[in-house]
Amino acid sequence: MPPPDDHLIEHLDARQDILHGNFLHARRDTVRLPSGRHATREYVVHPGAVMIVPLLDTPAGAPWQVIMERQFRYPVGQVITEFPAGKRDPGEDLWLCAQRELREETGYRAAEWAHAGVLHPLVAYSTEIIDVWFARGLRAGERALDEGEFLDVISVGLDDVLLWCRDGRITDGKTLAAALWLQNLASGAWSLEWQPAAAGPAAG
Repeated sequence: MPPPDDHLIEHLDARQDILHGNFLHARRDTVRLPSGRHATREYVVHPGAVMIVPLLDTPAGAPWQVIMERQFRYPVGQVITEFPAGKRDPGEDLWLCAQRELREETGYRAAEWAHAGVLHPLVAYSTEIIDVWFARGLRAGERALDEGEFLDVISVGLDDVLLWCRDGRITDGKTLAAALWLQNLASGAWSLEWQPAAAGPAAG
């Protein structure tokens, strides 16, 4: 059993909304520290998101291929290579959200899905949780991008994904984490529980 964490826990005393925009919702909380003193915590409230690692069908023994995207991310002023991902709608089932984002951004539908795990990408200043999904048995179709959304869909071999992570061509945090799952899955070190799309696997 791990030791109790009581000596680390902060407790909420007061809460204030400081921004509620079209996308960002920011709060300032006053918390009581384990020492009994008080401090403020400013953070972004996020509804959650999904990321999908889409696996293309390849012949047995052939290198793995995945679907990725390239899009301009305004805050960093760069075109970023990443796996398909998107924000969860209020009350939306995470698996249905993953299906929707894959279809809207890439045009692909998947015959099988597996839930890999979750990420906390910005623990110091955001409540965001990203659910990580793998998809296979892909069928191409039409994309349905949002108004003002522009991105390229590309297929990339696993070796290139890992090379780009090493060389700094991939810098997106969630994609770097997904590459860890992908590498271990391809090596056989890790496994996933695959279910047909109609079954609707539940997120953990």
